[in-house]
Amino acid sequence: MCVGKIYRNSVTTVTDRALTYCEERAIVRSMETPDNATAPEENTGHTGIAAQGWDTASAEPAYRAAVVDLLGALAYGELAAFERLAEDAKLAPTLSDKAELAKMASAEFHHFEQLNSRLSAIGEEPTGAMEPFAKALDDFHRQTAPSDWLEGLVKAYVGDSIASDFYREVAARLDSDTRELVLAVLDDTGHGNFAVEKVRAAIEADPRCGGRLALWARRLMGEALSQAQRVVADRDALSTMLVGGVADGFDLAEVGRMFSRITEAHTKRMAALGLAA
Repeated sequence: MCVGKIYRNSVTTVTDRALTYCEERAIVRSMETPDNATAPEENTGHTGIAAQGWDTASAEPAYRAAVVDLLGALAYGELAAFERLAEDAKLAPTLSDKAELAKMASAEFHHFEQLNSRLSAIGEEPTGAMEPFAKALDDFHRQTAPSDWLEGLVKAYVGDSIASDFYREVAARLDSDTRELVLAVLDDTGHGNFAVEKVRAAIEADPRCGGRLALWARRLMGEALSQAQRVVADRDALSTMLVGGVADGFDLAEVGRMFSRITEAHTKRMAALGLAA
């Protein structure tokens, strides 16, 4: 999101993060990057639950609980992203930038509505599904609040995308109906290209800001990856699904490979921004 404890004031290596555990529980709503950098390798021959529809797959109680957790985490993440974008718009230097963020916020809220509707459709109370993730995610955003417009863009592009990569990895193990919904709500809302354009232009105008933003991006990478680990590590049903107790889950070696792919994608995003990883 695998197990371990991560202290918020430290920035660990990827290997360290995979072995640590956190006191707080949190997730990061993410968005897909333009190059879909870490979409899991396609397996056209889905087996087990991944080859089933929801009606069949949900007969397994542990799997159903895992999906409810996953949808609840995503739903609150989308709602938090909507709120955050509206707040970040106050930092926008121009009216056109403010309008662009408003457009993105609207897309995030639409994704929230899709997840909210899906939870209701499968007989789950949306607020109850989101509640376990609300405080920790709110705390995370408070503790990584950007100090200016550029930091906000980097957070949206780098930080949020880590969780999106994770959810895409997990989606490959979901039933076909849930997988389709999860991939749909991870569609890029325009953050990627918009952030890259604005950040690269700022660095070109003032190269000195590149070092500051690179440090900020490294911090976000550590925080976001640890949050992705916690979504599974702190929720028994999700953890069981991920490591292979339900359906076609990962084994522990595959978990390591998954986080390696996510880390490689981070390096590509940093390069796209014109920053050193």
